Amino acid sequence: MGVVTKRSSMTFFSDPQSHYSHRVRIVLAEKGVAVEVIDVDPDNKPEEIADHNPYNSLPTLVDRELALYEPNIMMEYLDERFPHPPLLPVYPVARAQSRLLMHRIQRDWCAHADVVLEGAASATKVDAARKSLRESLIAIAPIFEEKPYFMSDEFTIVDCCVAPVLWRLKVMGIELPEKQAKAMNKYMDRLFSRESFKASLSDLEQEMNL
Repeated sequence: MGVVTKRSSMTFFSDPQSHYSHRVRIVLAEKGVAVEVIDVDPDNKPEEIADHNPYNSLPTLVDRELALYEPNIMMEYLDERFPHPPLLPVYPVARAQSRLLMHRIQRDWCAHADVVLEGAASATKVDAARKSLRESLIAIAPIFEEKPYFMSDEFTIVDCCVAPVLWRLKVMGIELPEKQAKAMNKYMDRLFSRESFKASLSDLEQEMNL
């Protein structure tokens, strides 16, 4: 997980292919948290996860007596526990807006990405999800001409949710048109060149964009 800068007794049970696990790993890397990241095969989970998590799901974050098993709650907890660098705005209105953006990303992008990546649906549904995700990305691409990050001058928790989805475009078979998505492609370059992003990648994720 890159350079360890802060002491912690954390364990993160991570699916090395899941964008939901990936978003938390990005936050951990941004904060420089000392954490043991355990890559887990979702089809062969260790019994220890069920001891901490009633849903026996991934990801699961264990910090001493605390066990968390919802990625966005993990991200906000980490941002509060390790306040530097801050990933959520200070003021309530701006925080609410960030959370709403995360909700919209979940509805508009992640839900479609899940259908494509899981591949459990029919070919027709997978193709429809791929098409919807691609069109949604193209439609929002112009916003990246205004700010260097997702509607922000600074890297935020919203970018932590977006980056793992964009990293998986290639494996999802999605190619964005160069002209229409020029600003978004620059945004992706900005995200993927961050040291924290590089440090967050599992071995399987590194292979996604070879």
